[in-house]
Amino acid sequence: MPQKLTIQTVPALLWGTDSERVFFFIHGKHSCKEEASAFAELACPRGWQVLSIDLPKHGERQSRADGVSLVPWEAAPELRMVMAYAKTRWKEVALYAISIGAWFSLLAFSDIPPVRSLFVSPVLDMNALIETMMSWAQVTKEQLRQEKSIPTSFGETLSWEYACFAKEHPVRSWNSPTEILYGSGDTLTSQRTAESFARKFGCGLTILEGGEHWFHTPEQLAFLRAWEARML
Repeated sequence: MPQKLTIQTVPALLWGTDSERVFFFIHGKHSCKEEASAFAELACPRGWQVLSIDLPKHGERQSRADGVSLVPWEAAPELRMVMAYAKTRWKEVALYAISIGAWFSLLAFSDIPPVRSLFVSPVLDMNALIETMMSWAQVTKEQLRQEKSIPTSFGETLSWEYACFAKEHPVRSWNSPTEILYGSGDTLTSQRTAESFARKFGCGLTILEGGEHWFHTPEQLAFLRAWEARML
């Protein structure tokens, strides 16, 4: 059973026996810190501990009014805080990040790179993703600028402030040795974007043909577990 922690105000779980090495696990949207359990089953017998947290408005923080929102200018500083804590406790801090958790990590850790990183279905270019969602919703840049916030039929709310932040904060540096697992059917990050990012920053890239953004079928999960075991 994992140990429950609170890092400042952030709920966290810690798997594994005492070690000098830890994976900081950051989940994606609509998930929670408990998602790290399956990865911990593989990582802990190999000498790693696994530390996971609930992102703002997720897990234990869904109904908690802690004043932190799932926006990059609030989430990234919080991740830096947890990373600073981890660096005081462990000699080596690696990263495992999923979907938007990867993008927040790219913002948070560009100047304090983890010793190594594993990305699953990562969002790598938020500006491109927002433009894609605007096209899905048939919303123009001028409409968004004027209305500031526009709900969509697919459950996301387009935000002018968020769009401006994404445009102004492209990923310019990433110095952590990184492996990426990507599904060819991912509708949030194009294969071209994944390949371009991997080339630019010297990352390994594994593509599951027919895989989706959310790895959830038995076949996809088996591929994910095999990839994780290989990377460990």
